Amino acid sequence: MSLDALRESLPAYAKDLNLNLSSLVAESLLTDQQKWGCFVASAYAVGVPAVVKAVEAAAAEAGLAEAANEAAKAAAAIMGMNNVYYRSLHLMHNPEYRTLPARLRMNLIANPGVDKTDFELWSMAVSAINGCGACLDAHETELKKRGVPNTAIQASLRIASVVNGVSRVMAGEAAANG
Repeated sequence: MSLDALRESLPAYAKDLNLNLSSLVAESLLTDQQKWGCFVASAYAVGVPAVVKAVEAAAAEAGLAEAANEAAKAAAAIMGMNNVYYRSLHLMHNPEYRTLPARLRMNLIANPGVDKTDFELWSMAVSAINGCGACLDAHETELKKRGVPNTAIQASLRIASVVNGVSRVMAGEAAANG
């Protein structure tokens, strides 16, 4: 399924998502690699097949390099773990857990195989989908150290929110019609 076909398959009640998806494809605050990596990482974070397939096809058509595509999927994978762990520490009242070493492998974060700024934007998008405030703060801090403007960070969050919304609609429609 193409991104256009995905947009066309959205029901009328999701018109705003359709329009937002269309405008985000043309987003120019991010490089193409940053933008399409955010789309891929976000789609994999939610995991709705039709959305993953449409986003991957669009990213490939836009020229997202295979290494960047793999790194975006890796961002979804590692944040799938980290967001649960660090969100839990944040929510728990016992502060002792925050003093313990995580003892989780996170080598990918230090060497993601792509520009670190791009990987941080993708991790930011996935952390938004997964609702981890601690990770959002950590990724924003790293992005600000790298000179990334608030508008670019916001663009990654906008992509995440729309991909999540579209994915939820598609999953709901599949459940209702399946």
